[in-house]
Amino acid sequence: MIPRSHSIRRLKEKLLMVMAIATAIFGLFILFIIIKDVFLKGASVINWNFFTRDMRPAGVPGGGVRNAIYGTLMITGVAALIGIPTGVAAGVYLSEWGRHTKLGSVIRFGVNILMGVPSIIIGIFIYAVIIVRIKHGSGYAGAIALSIIMIPVIARTTEDMLRMVPDHLRESALALGTPRWKATIQILFRAAKSGLITGIILSLARVSGETAPLIFTARFSQFWPSDLNKETANLTMTIYNYAPQPYDDLVKIAWGASLLVMGAVLIITIITRITFADRMNKK
Repeated sequence: MIPRSHSIRRLKEKLLMVMAIATAIFGLFILFIIIKDVFLKGASVINWNFFTRDMRPAGVPGGGVRNAIYGTLMITGVAALIGIPTGVAAGVYLSEWGRHTKLGSVIRFGVNILMGVPSIIIGIFIYAVIIVRIKHGSGYAGAIALSIIMIPVIARTTEDMLRMVPDHLRESALALGTPRWKATIQILFRAAKSGLITGIILSLARVSGETAPLIFTARFSQFWPSDLNKETANLTMTIYNYAPQPYDDLVKIAWGASLLVMGAVLIITIITRITFADRMNKK
């Protein structure tokens, strides 16, 4: 084999570095433009009435998104109640019991496939399974769709974090006669706590901005979401429905709702990464 010239390798390395830096700068520039536009147009709408009043018909001033905020919190909360325990349980099984089994390989393959499924496909699936039968929108159906999006993210994060725990902790606990399930909960969970919490919060941040599954499930409502069994107001569907309207007051509400969703996702992501980084540095 003819050895490569050292100068050529250095040139390729520099070219790749320049391309990577240029791509990162371009991505940050686009992100800055998006954040700037949403902030400037959304901040003008943010006031006390925006948070304390429900939506109003077009042309009626003083409307807010209180009902949409509450509906978003309820749908996301129910999704978390379904998705977090299921995802954590799946990750624990894949890491501790099904690491080298055929069933574990099948579940891991299914989780990997589910992570790549577009969210709108999940929405259509829930629509076909639930909405077609009950013949109306449902906040619970929206929560189920969001939980399906959360489960593979949490499962993979849980599996990866538990695998990073040194094996000698498992062996020491089992040598003392501790049951496997008890060692997992009391020892492994504590050792991987930072990573588990990070995965859960990031999955919540992801589904809190999802719109496609809710188009087919929770749909849209201008009323207070007193019953999640019916069509439920939420922020993302408010943006989807109000942004293309010809009425300026509705478009402004869409921009304000966009700022709320974007701000919530950014804050959750930044706090999570800072917290995780601090704990990793302490270790």
